Amino acid sequence: MKLSDFDFDLPEDRIATRPARPRSSAKLLVAEGDRISDSVVSDLPDWLRPGDRLVLNDTKVIPARLSGERRRMGAEGESSARIEATLLEPQADGTWSALVKPLKKLREGETVVFSSDLSAVLEAKADGQGRLRFNLAGEAFDAALSEAGAMPLPPYIAARRPADARDKNDYQTVWAARSGAVAAPTASLHFDAPLLEALMARGVTFTHVTLHVGAGTFLPVKVEDVTTHRMHAEWGEVSAEAAAEIAATKASGGRVIPVGTTALRLIETAAQSGVIAPFEGDTDIFIYPGFEFRVTDALMTNFHLPKSTLMMLVAALMGRERILRIYDHAIAEGYRFFSYGDASLLIPDMQGRNATTDGRLSR
Repeated sequence: MKLSDFDFDLPEDRIATRPARPRSSAKLLVAEGDRISDSVVSDLPDWLRPGDRLVLNDTKVIPARLSGERRRMGAEGESSARIEATLLEPQADGTWSALVKPLKKLREGETVVFSSDLSAVLEAKADGQGRLRFNLAGEAFDAALSEAGAMPLPPYIAARRPADARDKNDYQTVWAARSGAVAAPTASLHFDAPLLEALMARGVTFTHVTLHVGAGTFLPVKVEDVTTHRMHAEWGEVSAEAAAEIAATKASGGRVIPVGTTALRLIETAAQSGVIAPFEGDTDIFIYPGFEFRVTDALMTNFHLPKSTLMMLVAALMGRERILRIYDHAIAEGYRFFSYGDASLLIPDMQGRNATTDGRLSR
């Protein structure tokens, strides 16, 4: 299985740099087996059945991108340097691993001042990353970071414009609850209060799980034989209550539909024994064609980068040739791609589906 098997040509103007407003006005491609339909996210209830369960990732993105100044006293007086830091993951000893640029201009033991309230000391360097110890912790740290930090937009957006105040709302789900992610579960960004209310009225239920999305989600695959690729690890939790809800839906004949690849990877990790079970810890599950899905019946997700692990995941669900046809359709019909782009609802087959002439479920 070659990396080139998951490549496609994407015009630059298909990369979204701002989300649709309102959130649920984004376009929605619905693929049921070989059938493709064009819709909008606000019509999602029309495509779901009473008794279906959406699995939602309730991670909360932290404003992890910081800009500060390092001051150093030397024989020729004080010198300074601009330092950029992107927080990656908190460590057990209270420090944070971070991407620090330029790392070579910062010595161990030196301090970077990010704001009047927030500063950090570089305690160590390893593997191209820095280990930062901040002057604050707990709620004080969260408050100072909220003021000083910017949302860590994906590289393909950050290369086109800087993060701004709008992103602190746009790059966060409406149900975000547990801080720890440095990237958003982007399929969930399409949901707003009216859509959630409409889904509940339809008889669709919700289960919340947590997977703290890491910066590794943007790392490219560098091996030609994709089966040898090693995934980054991310922390997640499926509570006993969440596992019971998912199991009950499966038992009653409802469909379990994760919203986003992060929720899918987490529940499939928790179901590796064959049935869903509570889970807490790191997962580095890698899903590519040939994977046996234990609990996922369909997936709502955005459109992904060529040759990415997420492209491999959707190919595993729908089949490689079929997903490439879906992406060809999306490009031809003007769908917007990546984190702030449009959405797709991927349903591997139409078994048991009561459809109207346009493919939607009868009410």
